Amino acid sequence: MTEGTTDAGAESPDAGPPRLKEYDGEGITVTFEPRRCLHAAECVRGLPEVFDLARRPWVLPDAAAPERVAEVIRRCPSGALQYHPAAGGAEEVPDAPTRVRRDPSGRLLVRGDLLVSGAQGVRHETRAVLCGCGASANQPYCDRAGLCGDAAGGAAGER
Repeated sequence: MTEGTTDAGAESPDAGPPRLKEYDGEGITVTFEPRRCLHAAECVRGLPEVFDLARRPWVLPDAAAPERVAEVIRRCPSGALQYHPAAGGAEEVPDAPTRVRRDPSGRLLVRGDLLVSGAQGVRHETRAVLCGCGASANQPYCDRAGLCGDAAGGAAGER
């Protein structure tokens, strides 16, 4: 298991490629991109035995069945959490058709087979919360920096 050293939001937008924290398990590897996390808490509510913010490391992929871990990760609206199954496991299937929804705070919640262009080039995504106000330092992703940051009706619970 490897774990990076930055906290959510600690990286500058020009910090180069996204820094991922990686948590290896027997049947699944979980990756976490801190600067994309919007604290929807789908992970800690869904599998507290795997995702526990009071513990280091905070992710223990082997504390639940890989299929259950993958199911809870797919609830992460921002895409900050991703998974890679062990050989022969099922990869995440993008929603079809692609769905885009603007939440009451202005953020764009997007799910599907996505190509997202940003400072680090084009990334293939299945889930993302995109900035709707233009103030994010992590464009095109929302970082809660501007007008769409903390208004009611945020990403929590969005599936």
